[in-house]
Amino acid sequence: MSANSAARGVFLARSSKPPKLREVRFEDYSQIAALALKYELEGEECAAWMHLWTENPTLREIKDKFPMGWVLETADGNIAGYLGNIPLSYEFGDKELLAAATRSWVVESAYRAYSLLLLATYYQQTNVDLFLATSVNSQSAVASDVFQNVQVPVGAWDRTLFWITHPQGFSESLFRKRGWRLARPLSYPVAAAISVRDQFRGSRFRSAESEVRVLPCASFDERFEAFWTALKKKKSRILLGVRSRETLEWHFKFPLRDNSAWIYTIEGDAGLAAYAVFLRQDRRQVGLRRVCLADFQCLEQERAPAFFMAMLETAFERCRQESIHMLELIGLTPSLEEIAGRASPHRRQLASWMYFYKARDRVLGERLTSPEVWEPSLFDGDSSL
Repeated sequence: MSANSAARGVFLARSSKPPKLREVRFEDYSQIAALALKYELEGEECAAWMHLWTENPTLREIKDKFPMGWVLETADGNIAGYLGNIPLSYEFGDKELLAAATRSWVVESAYRAYSLLLLATYYQQTNVDLFLATSVNSQSAVASDVFQNVQVPVGAWDRTLFWITHPQGFSESLFRKRGWRLARPLSYPVAAAISVRDQFRGSRFRSAESEVRVLPCASFDERFEAFWTALKKKKSRILLGVRSRETLEWHFKFPLRDNSAWIYTIEGDAGLAAYAVFLRQDRRQVGLRRVCLADFQCLEQERAPAFFMAMLETAFERCRQESIHMLELIGLTPSLEEIAGRASPHRRQLASWMYFYKARDRVLGERLTSPEVWEPSLFDGDSSL
């Protein structure tokens, strides 16, 4: 089904007073935030939300108009639906691509018949090369089928690997999610069982990479610009989100300010050899404190397994020291999933596939069907914004 036909299908279900579709304005923030909170979506403060566009390096380079997103506005001026639209820069070989990422698709239950109108408008953008939906859940998965989105062909985007770094806190959050009243007292015996299980399975990280020196980094300094120059040459055959110093600073500005993003680096003979960014992605509704790997990049592919495990062990120990409940890896490529599996992680199945894409150009779409041109991570789309 095309975007136009999907939109026509929406109009068939009109009520007597249909909402008006219009572009997002900055003054819409308070209503959008309230709508997201009502439906238990993770939101951000106003400054962080505006930052997605006001300081976006890609947006400064776009000559054409690029909407921040769209809202459904009722006759009395209330916002009944929202979809964010974030521009991102990608490189693929010698081509620069403009990508658009969806953000926080949410619609009041009384206006769900118009929800696809937001997505139809998003997919009608003619200046966008690549459409990304990287935070798809079970409720929005059906819409991906409607607009003929494609599952990214690489990575485990329907399951995760994780380590429990604070068993009591993890168990309590699990019981809170299930709505149990005695979550805290019940968490202690379960936490003890988790600790015994992990000890029985053996050491998670065997410090085999003890010769690798992992260093924390407070910000993205000038080394990252040189690293990006080398990385895009080395991975010229890969669809790669731009990771210039400017883009990294924009992407992780507020998490770094709040100390919820951790940057780790490994130095090589010629400068920065690898880096990783870990990101706090808590679930406040149930009290879960969680850290996820947002991005890992390495210039020395033969040493990538050792560097990756050293980074994981460093993050794991920090999670334990800071009473973070779990360290989680989402969407790992097969090679990284195999490496991480050596450290005896837990595993969980997700309700749906998370990462979908759609190319506007047929030729680009055909090229992207090949798994060899992908190295997806939580850096893509809005997964770590």
